[in-house]
Amino acid sequence: MPRILTYNVHRCVGVDRRLDVGRVAAVIARLEPDIVALQELDVGRLRTNGVDQAHEIAQRLDMAFHFHPALRVEEELYGDAILTSLPERKIKAGPLPGHPRMPGLEPRGALWIEVEIEGRRLQVINTHLGLVPREQHLQAAHLAGPQWLGDPDCAGPTILLGDFNATTSSVVHRALTARLRQSRALAERPTPSATFPSPFPVLRIDHLFVSEDIVVHEVFAPFDPLTRVASDHLPLVMDFSLGGEA
Repeated sequence: MPRILTYNVHRCVGVDRRLDVGRVAAVIARLEPDIVALQELDVGRLRTNGVDQAHEIAQRLDMAFHFHPALRVEEELYGDAILTSLPERKIKAGPLPGHPRMPGLEPRGALWIEVEIEGRRLQVINTHLGLVPREQHLQAAHLAGPQWLGDPDCAGPTILLGDFNATTSSVVHRALTARLRQSRALAERPTPSATFPSPFPVLRIDHLFVSEDIVVHEVFAPFDPLTRVASDHLPLVMDFSLGGEA
């Protein structure tokens, strides 16, 4: 059974303020996922000792990876990645719209790869939305539109996941569930799935949205001494299978 997870790693700085890429990789390795979507990765940034965090985590997990820098400051990069041990290819990466009246907000983006599972193609889109409601609405609409979920190539089994900075009662959630289904509601058994803040998680702002041909078996946020400290978010994990016709 395939396993996928989304994890905002907070540039690998834990709630104890310690920078530790290996600790984040250890959290992921213990969960044994096939596909990993990460947000808030630093690549070549002075503040995190110039490490290419996407490459180092992928190397520790023995996975291929694709990284998309939502933010560039000269040679320093910051953004999101998808890692996998399955056959894959990158489809696209690009920016999401910002708030037209607040140009100074942090840039946001999305990354889309296609993964092969038992001869079938799975579309995986990773994203990290902004913090301002109007900005979030524009970004969710863009993801739901013809460049992403509405793209003819985004057909068949599809998973959209990441840090949406929005709860299930938000406009963002309604916009995306008009196209996809919320995985938590489909799980065969309920389990704790709040992800933020990691020491005492009360908010569900990390999500996995799935198409109708994804069978969701379990969705959970592992809560243990390691996950509570490695980042300010818990990872959100989903076990699934591909339904419908092959």
